[in-house]
Amino acid sequence: MPEETSFTAPKPWPRIDGIDLLRGLSILFVLMNHVNMRLLFADVPYTKNLPSQLTYTIAWNGQFAVQMFFVISGYLITSTSIRRWKTPEALNIRSFYLLRFARIAPLFLLLLAILSALHLAHIPGYIVSQKTGGLPRALLAALTFHIGYLEATRDYLPANWDILWSLSVEEAFYLVFPLAARLLRKQGLLTILLTAFILAGPFARMKAFNPNPVWREYSYLGGMDAISLGCLTSMLLANKRLSRTAIYTCTALGSAILIFSLCFSIQAYKWGLGRNGLNFTLLALGVCLLVAAASQSGWRSPRFLTPLRILGQRSYEIYLTHIFAVLALFAAFVHLGKPLRGVPILFLAVIAISGLLGWLVAIFYAEPMNRLIRRRSGVDKAALGAALPEVD
Repeated sequence: MPEETSFTAPKPWPRIDGIDLLRGLSILFVLMNHVNMRLLFADVPYTKNLPSQLTYTIAWNGQFAVQMFFVISGYLITSTSIRRWKTPEALNIRSFYLLRFARIAPLFLLLLAILSALHLAHIPGYIVSQKTGGLPRALLAALTFHIGYLEATRDYLPANWDILWSLSVEEAFYLVFPLAARLLRKQGLLTILLTAFILAGPFARMKAFNPNPVWREYSYLGGMDAISLGCLTSMLLANKRLSRTAIYTCTALGSAILIFSLCFSIQAYKWGLGRNGLNFTLLALGVCLLVAAASQSGWRSPRFLTPLRILGQRSYEIYLTHIFAVLALFAAFVHLGKPLRGVPILFLAVIAISGLLGWLVAIFYAEPMNRLIRRRSGVDKAALGAALPEVD
């Protein structure tokens, strides 16, 4: 017998500008970080006369950015599940997996096909080394969500494959989440499980408990605490309205934490937050506060922030495709002799072209495929209420 589904069909809801801006900021940090790494690997001394903290804030916040994505993902998935099925424990497992597949799989599988073709064509920058097990092993790791484990135990994959570590963490969590919600039956027990993930996160990032430097960055537990915090934020806010004072407080405190985490990261490390794995936890808490304020306030962003907001709306597509732009534009930069004056142009070009590429992929492929799979699989009714462009 098919599993019964209980849901209401809510009207489509508007996107939350504050969350889109946070996602836009996150993908911007990812783009800056990956250009920065290419420049440093090529011995381009563009940071020579810059203050260390400024360099870290502008170009080394990629890992923090992924943590921000994790928080937002946890919040959005849980809030849309509650909207569809009233409570996490009442969600329909089949529909949940189909909705995740429709959102994630089309672009993910297309990317794997393109990367496989580039590897087989022996295109430099896209060849999977035998040290990591070659193309079959990389495909297995990507499809079974253990890219990070493969890299931690063997060697780094090419850049387009490497970024899939975060998808491995996220989708591994969402394989477990609906099962746990249904098996535990009570929201209190689910809260205990999510709290356990949160408590384990800092230990997974500590050298004393995790001596492998790659696994400290790419481990499941090292990212699932942020997703869990996002889930708990959504569960705490479900069917509640924060007062204006509470919204202002969340905004002020969340902004302060975010600024401290991103702009004073060296000082935070000196205080021991980095060594103890708590810097990511603190950042995630700040993002939770800002997400709570944004979701409850109805705030609309000013027009001058529209480019950043659009980057946030297309962040998934940009994340999976941006390395193509990074590699192509950096190759052109090297061909021109690696001019220092061209570095700012390189950063801006990567941001612009990555954003455009992500937008085109979303409009002409990812979103149409998302809607097609939902319609063909019969979960369209459960998908009602989703914001467009899709957020979940």
